[in-house]
Amino acid sequence: MDGDELVAKATTDATTCITPAGCMHLSGCGSILSLPESIGGGEVQGPVDAQISLRVDGEDRSIIVDTRTTLLDALRDRLGVTSPKKGCDHGQCGACTVLLDGRRAVICLAFAVAHDGAEITTAEGLAEGDALHPIQQAFLEMDALQCGYCTPGQVCSAVGMLGEAERGTPSYVSSDVIGPIELNDEEIRERMSGNLCRCGAYVNIVAAIRRVARAESAP
Repeated sequence: MDGDELVAKATTDATTCITPAGCMHLSGCGSILSLPESIGGGEVQGPVDAQISLRVDGEDRSIIVDTRTTLLDALRDRLGVTSPKKGCDHGQCGACTVLLDGRRAVICLAFAVAHDGAEITTAEGLAEGDALHPIQQAFLEMDALQCGYCTPGQVCSAVGMLGEAERGTPSYVSSDVIGPIELNDEEIRERMSGNLCRCGAYVNIVAAIRRVARAESAP
């Protein structure tokens, strides 16, 4: 193989590196390393692989991931947890929202290896047996969805938001940043503004959250 052939092979290898979502670099990963399409077994396979442990919806899971894998791709593509959805993949639409160590977070931009040992609750893990979480039940009863694609993220965000309000965390529209938070419609809309619904079910989403908030604050 002459010099030109070696250069051509190196260029091809660099521009076809395999990650769970495909190489996102314009000219390859630069390492001139081709990774296996699927990494299985219990041992680290390559220089950019890492073994991590996650507790997902109450179940301990251990996987090997490319260190560039996002937490969303690890859940969906490696663990088969498809409740969090891939919408914008830029952290802007909220479809991938889960509860990460008890707080709501979008995970399409979070590296899986940065959250080794984390506890993740998706919309699938909110119910207790056959009993839906109050937010899930309210979404059903108030018809707070249409196509349903954004609903798991909306539900997790609503649960996390209720927790923030209970802890007294103010929002941009809070009139009192020290006292108890009153979850009126303005507060709910502001706190849920990071979750987009392309079907436009916002009115019923707010109504569903309002119902649960009032029920939880009732004496």
